[in-house]
Amino acid sequence: MTSRGLLAAGLVLAAAGCQLVVDPDRHAGGGGPRSDAGARDAGRRLDAGTMAMIDAGGRDTDAGDAGAMDAAASDAGAMDAAASDAAATDAGAADAAAVLDAGAVCGAGCAWTCASGPCDDAVEISAGFEHPCARRRSGVVVCWGSNSAGQLGDGTTTNRRTPVSVSGVTGAVAISAAGNHTCALRGGGVVSCWGANNRGQLGDGTTTGRAASVDVMGIADAVEITSGGEHTCARRASGAVACWGANNTGQLGDGTAIDRPVPAAVSGLTDAVEIWAGNNHTCVRRVTGVVVCWGANNTGQLGDGSTADRSTPVAVSGLADAVELSAGEHTCARRATGAVVCWGRNVEGELGDGTTIDRHTPVDVVGVADAVEIAAGGLHTCARRASGALVCWGRNLFGQLGDGTGSNRSMPVLSSLSDATGISGGGGHTCARRATGAASCWGANMAGQLGDGSMSDRFLPVTVVTP
Repeated sequence: MTSRGLLAAGLVLAAAGCQLVVDPDRHAGGGGPRSDAGARDAGRRLDAGTMAMIDAGGRDTDAGDAGAMDAAASDAGAMDAAASDAAATDAGAADAAAVLDAGAVCGAGCAWTCASGPCDDAVEISAGFEHPCARRRSGVVVCWGSNSAGQLGDGTTTNRRTPVSVSGVTGAVAISAAGNHTCALRGGGVVSCWGANNRGQLGDGTTTGRAASVDVMGIADAVEITSGGEHTCARRASGAVACWGANNTGQLGDGTAIDRPVPAAVSGLTDAVEIWAGNNHTCVRRVTGVVVCWGANNTGQLGDGSTADRSTPVAVSGLADAVELSAGEHTCARRATGAVVCWGRNVEGELGDGTTIDRHTPVDVVGVADAVEIAAGGLHTCARRASGALVCWGRNLFGQLGDGTGSNRSMPVLSSLSDATGISGGGGHTCARRATGAASCWGANMAGQLGDGSMSDRFLPVTVVTP
């Protein structure tokens, strides 16, 4: 959301310095994120070894499941979690990308079409506002769904019900779809963005929208990206964080409320190992496992026990062992044990604690003790278990929980998908990368964001049409 408009990341859009009064469930990311990283499709977070490979002309191959990776990083204490993430593997479910790399070639069981060489299937998915995007193994990016602001990056503003390639983006190693904009991390640490730019969220020094990608100014050492409602952030190789775009609630973390069309440094951060942008707030996981957040706090989404907005980072109360973050209008963290905690808005049960009461500090999600990945959507949340099974909770008006019903759930319910290797929550929809290399989405589909060629909402997963 993580992209997070509502992200990777799932968010409620902000406009002209105010929150839009819209159905937040139809507008998401995430940071994204969401986005994807932080256990979302390992590509969004890159370790020193991967960066060295990128600098040498290589690219991220999405080796290993990010779920168990984070736990290894936490156990290492002061070790950078991102580095551990790339080195470890999920003992519960082998990552399909690694399997494909091991021998599958075009025409030999590939989920998506390709011309030659290894399968060019999806290795990362990030669900934004009403548009998901996928990064293919080749580094090409495809997007589908709403394109009102050019967020699909195909040079048009025409909605697409099936995936189209983003123009001019090659060598992508991570992606983050957001409200009405999208960003990609490219080889060498450069960041490119496209779509809406009314608050400077593309980072090119202007407020001019772009239907094709432009490079973010002054960023050449990024190792992770995340997109929020109308802001974007990057984690730099040094552990510092820079953000740009809307800043009306302090979501850029620079101590002001001034929008920035170019990156500004977040105050006091030098040891970040993960970032996640929500709607109007941003959170960072520090090397110690402590989480800090800043920006809007009207529902307690900063987790500091208050509802006061913050323009510089504050610590989340009682959380010192986080291994993954995800945020929408609410915020969630996966702990080293596999348990999940959430805080902030809870109108539809998106915190998963069995109530619909907003929480200003973290509360446990009921019945989840073995999560390897989490994804916060607009007003819903999902967790992937080591087996590949998904559980989701929160709003379900459009079927975004994937349990075949339209009933809201304040505690986790089992989704019908059992072979997920990566997940991302959008506004009123959810997408997953599957063990076959295919992508599936479910929930709201008014802009074609499920990618099945229709505009019909789906209460069960449907396969994204092969690009």
